[in-house]
Amino acid sequence: MHASFLVFPARWRRLLALVALFSLSALAACSKPAQPWHLTDVSGHLPDLDFSLVDDGGAPVTGQSFAGRTTLVYFGYTHCPDVCPETMARLMQVLQRVGPDADRTRIVFVSVDPARDTPELLRSYVRAFDDRHAVGLTGTGRAIEKVAQRYRVAYQMEKRDPDGSYEVTHSSAVYIFDADGHARLLATDQDSVDAIASDLTRVIRAKGA
Repeated sequence: MHASFLVFPARWRRLLALVALFSLSALAACSKPAQPWHLTDVSGHLPDLDFSLVDDGGAPVTGQSFAGRTTLVYFGYTHCPDVCPETMARLMQVLQRVGPDADRTRIVFVSVDPARDTPELLRSYVRAFDDRHAVGLTGTGRAIEKVAQRYRVAYQMEKRDPDGSYEVTHSSAVYIFDADGHARLLATDQDSVDAIASDLTRVIRAKGA
């Protein structure tokens, strides 16, 4: 028994060679690794943006209230002496770097000190940094605790001073959620303003917020 072979004309062989070349190029493009993130990628590791709190105008607010916006969530409190104002100031610098895309974002400042952080106080605090993109959220102690547990945020009220004042030790990370409410990135105080701005811009434009 003789094996049979297909014999193609020269022009067909050239065409098949080109098809094979383009196929390999397409596979190479598909397998090209995605551009790495500067920040910590938490996609698929943290739950979607979901909570029931009160905004700094006294109105009920949920995670769905920020649908369509890339949302930066930070847990802090208005009496914080250093970390909170420093973080908010850095986020203002980030939005400046982002430029016009900043209008597609919201900074959500969630209080870990609901006993003192009334909506009115939160409003004055966040508006002092940004009266267009930032909003403060508070709620009952239990409501805040549930949100903190959801995103693995640790906080603890320290011992009161003789005058009744106290500080709250808390995590300082900033959580970045895309326009669909999916957790995407985690920024820390070790990440530069430029790094945060670069990754934030990618999230905004990728989702078309």
